[in-house]
Amino acid sequence: MHNDQHNWMDEDLMIFRDATRKIFENEFAPLEARWISQKRTDREVWNMLGQYGLLCASIPQEYGGAGGSFAHEVVICAEQSRAMISSFSLNVHSAIVAHYILNHGTEAQKQQWLPRMAAGERVAAIAMSEPGAGSDLQAIRTTARREGDEYVINGSKTFITNGYHADLVCVVARTDTQAPGARGISLLMVETRDLPGFRRGKLLEKIGQQGQDTAELFFDEVRIPAANLLGGEEGKGFPQLMQELPRERLLIAVGAMSVMERAVRETVAYVRERKVFGQRLMDMQNTRFKLAECQTRARAARVFVNDCIGKALRGELDVATSAMAKWWVTETNCQVIDECLQLHGGYGFMTEYPIARMYTDARVGRIYGGSNEIMKELVARSLDRD
Repeated sequence: MHNDQHNWMDEDLMIFRDATRKIFENEFAPLEARWISQKRTDREVWNMLGQYGLLCASIPQEYGGAGGSFAHEVVICAEQSRAMISSFSLNVHSAIVAHYILNHGTEAQKQQWLPRMAAGERVAAIAMSEPGAGSDLQAIRTTARREGDEYVINGSKTFITNGYHADLVCVVARTDTQAPGARGISLLMVETRDLPGFRRGKLLEKIGQQGQDTAELFFDEVRIPAANLLGGEEGKGFPQLMQELPRERLLIAVGAMSVMERAVRETVAYVRERKVFGQRLMDMQNTRFKLAECQTRARAARVFVNDCIGKALRGELDVATSAMAKWWVTETNCQVIDECLQLHGGYGFMTEYPIARMYTDARVGRIYGGSNEIMKELVARSLDRD
């Protein structure tokens, strides 16, 4: 396989990539099977990640981060996906929640939470989806009412990534029940340890990413300091979300691209060894053509995603382009993995082969971060405005 040199990748990033790859392959990949069987990672994994410098890589050093750029988050995301480690979400913790705090939090909030997140002392999650509201954030029902110097939160959230271990949850709630649609929404930071009225539901049974501690969260008259309102001003939640979501969606595309490339690599290795009717599976024209198609799709995905990463680093990534990347790359990833699984024959259906796990793990990419139907709607809106 070729080694893609991109215009945003420099020598330091390559050294960082190689070190990150070794950590994921040697330290974490061997534990994934156990995490899948227990449906969650061990809590100390987060402290290990902090010690390795893999948490909050793009958060400034003054807040305990590594002082890197979005490119460092991209490298971590790509290497984690390449190693097929889906049991903890660094994207949610470092690239999403930490940046909500960095970009929208008050100085006191940054000092309070970012160093602890960087050390792995706090595991972060973001609670958007509800039993009755997923990609349509304007439909959320969780409320936070102001009482003196506290907010009182009521509601439930579901499909929460890192939900079992999270001790810092960014909760999307309605602070103004009279304001229509998006206007009454705020983000509140909830520290969950020993918090009265807060509880977690059981770990959710999923068809893929089975080691990922996805859980329901319940808030029953949960009281938090009013100072935990992100940015200190009510009704700013929706613009805050809209500003951060393009990067989140691009990272989903980065992960899908990385898995797609691994799927092709694994399959090429398999068909070179496998004999059918006295010849290598690789020598059959159908195999060669299918793999040529898969490799072409993977290369197109990489070129598109690299272009988006360059835009993100220059501050030019817009909502529509990140939506395109998210829907097209996750969709293409599922197509490529499906073709690759077929070339494995019966072995493709066996969980001991990586392609089988890729198949079930990849499917959620078309749903989370905003379903692909919503992504197409965002692209269409941008056309309608032009």
